Amino acid sequence: SFEEYKNSYKQSVNDPEGFWSDIASTFQWKKKWDHVLQGDFKQPQVKWFVNGKLNITENCLDRHLEKRSKQTAIIWEPNHPRDQPIHLTYAELHEKVCKYANVLKENGAKKGDRICIYMPMIPEITIAVLACARIGAIHSVVFAGFSAQAIADRINDASCSMVITTDGMYRGPKKLPVKDTIDSALETCHSVKKVLVVQRTAHPIKMEEGRDVWVHEEIEKVTSDCPAEEMDAEDMLFILYTSGSTGKPKGVVHTCGGYMVYAEYSFRNVFQYEDRDVYWCSADVGWITGHTYLIYGPLLSGATTLMFEGVPTYPDAGRFWKVVDKHQVNIFYTAPTAIRSLMASDLSFVRNYKLNSLKVLGTVGEPINEEAWYWYFEHIGKKKCPIVDTWWQTETGGAMISPLANITENKPTFATYPLPGIQPVLLDKNGDEIKENEKEGYLCIKFPWPSMIRTTYGDHERCRKTYFSSYKGYYFTGDGAKRDRDGMYRIIGRIDDVINVSGHRFGTAEIENAIDEHPEIIESAVVGYPHEIKGQGIYAYVICGDHVPEDRGRIREEIIAMVDEQIGKIARPEKIQFVENLPKTRSGKIMRRILRKVAEGNTSNLGDTTTLLEPKVVEDIIQGAVKLESAV
Repeated sequence: SFEEYKNSYKQSVNDPEGFWSDIASTFQWKKKWDHVLQGDFKQPQVKWFVNGKLNITENCLDRHLEKRSKQTAIIWEPNHPRDQPIHLTYAELHEKVCKYANVLKENGAKKGDRICIYMPMIPEITIAVLACARIGAIHSVVFAGFSAQAIADRINDASCSMVITTDGMYRGPKKLPVKDTIDSALETCHSVKKVLVVQRTAHPIKMEEGRDVWVHEEIEKVTSDCPAEEMDAEDMLFILYTSGSTGKPKGVVHTCGGYMVYAEYSFRNVFQYEDRDVYWCSADVGWITGHTYLIYGPLLSGATTLMFEGVPTYPDAGRFWKVVDKHQVNIFYTAPTAIRSLMASDLSFVRNYKLNSLKVLGTVGEPINEEAWYWYFEHIGKKKCPIVDTWWQTETGGAMISPLANITENKPTFATYPLPGIQPVLLDKNGDEIKENEKEGYLCIKFPWPSMIRTTYGDHERCRKTYFSSYKGYYFTGDGAKRDRDGMYRIIGRIDDVINVSGHRFGTAEIENAIDEHPEIIESAVVGYPHEIKGQGIYAYVICGDHVPEDRGRIREEIIAMVDEQIGKIARPEKIQFVENLPKTRSGKIMRRILRKVAEGNTSNLGDTTTLLEPKVVEDIIQGAVKLESAV
């Protein structure tokens, strides 16, 4: 109940060590911790469950075998709907992970080694992740779609000794090479000694003798007996690279104990997961959402988790909903970007399906605009499913501010309340806490939580500068937020996305919400650019379907009128550029940093673009910006 939430939250603030100790005690430990928490944000050096010993895979798999051995752990839905799905029970998954772990050991992997995983969304990617954790190797999953250079950068930064990959992959109607990309990357990666290849597409590939081996052949040589390696709670579990404003990606480090405790706790509470529910997170394992809420959180909770190899629009825009009905999905978690793209399709693609199994909907990756929230609520949830609009980051490890399904209130565009154990604050520009409600400020966290970033791999000073130097004693999220009269939080965008027009501060999401209500606009992105009179002007990039419309003048005037009406004339976009696509990471996040540089006319150094889904989009936008400027 909401009362229980409030009581739990109060306890977590008054006695955080006692609160997290109680939760951590529900897991299987090889040795209990000596201290719950050591350190603070000043150094920053934070340790959770100090000297505790465990293996996260024993908590994901072994401890469930007595009661759940025959329960489905993973449902895999393949790219093409005509292909057969795969159901793996907890017993089957345990056996496969143990065999895979033995293959890793037979090929030279050991505790502490870094292993790069570059694979599509097939069951083997989950098995590979867990096999690494089983033997104490550190997994670094790289999204199967990154360029050879992007892979090489990540392999070299972590000095990976092994790569796990596939021959090829299916994505929508396409059959794409994967191993070829790895081969190109490894031309400049001298730390890699072995490449393990999973067969998926029978794509012809080169196998380098002495380095490359087929996994299906190696599996035949090993047993399923693989005791879990004992790990310290603060040993590294994985490195996950996230793009930075410089050309070098940041390797965010998460550790075994605290990450495990928070992944399970947040999964179970945000979604209010109940025994035997079918849960589907549509994120790729290459992103933190896929780590925490597709693999670790669900399996730690003894849940049934669904993996999807394909894309939401193949073979048509009803594929998500077909999968929901086919597998009777109860909880569905996806990105606002996916929702908006499906909104653009005819509603018949939704109406063809019942969707009556759904109980909870969720969103992740960016704030969801009001129009998309209502479309999701009405057409997918049939006005009966709560929407958990989760705010968190790669660096936080798990959801930090979010509704708890059917417990805390839903409010469109609001992430609502912090989870117990999370202490957010709003700071003003001087770094002072804003105590009052109905205010906005810089969103920071003032007390450690178990799944927080420990360091950036090989460069702790970068971690300190990025997250802990802006406001002493606080973790700086980089986001701005508003708090309403009830204490609910609304994320208004990255601080560097807040636009200051003549002294008035506007969050990008606020203006984008207004623009997106235009019936012909599918999606928009707003940035600020230098304005000699106002300080900053507003530059809007808008998408109208799959083409740039002829009557841009009319739509431009209508956009301005809508912004005038909903926000005020002060928020009018000075420039509106019609584009066919926006530069997005493969997790669906709009790279406003790039859009801002284009708007400023500063395209000589766009920083790290390796995480973009379609790099060519940037060139098209630059050319369009030049035409717009010359027309003005």
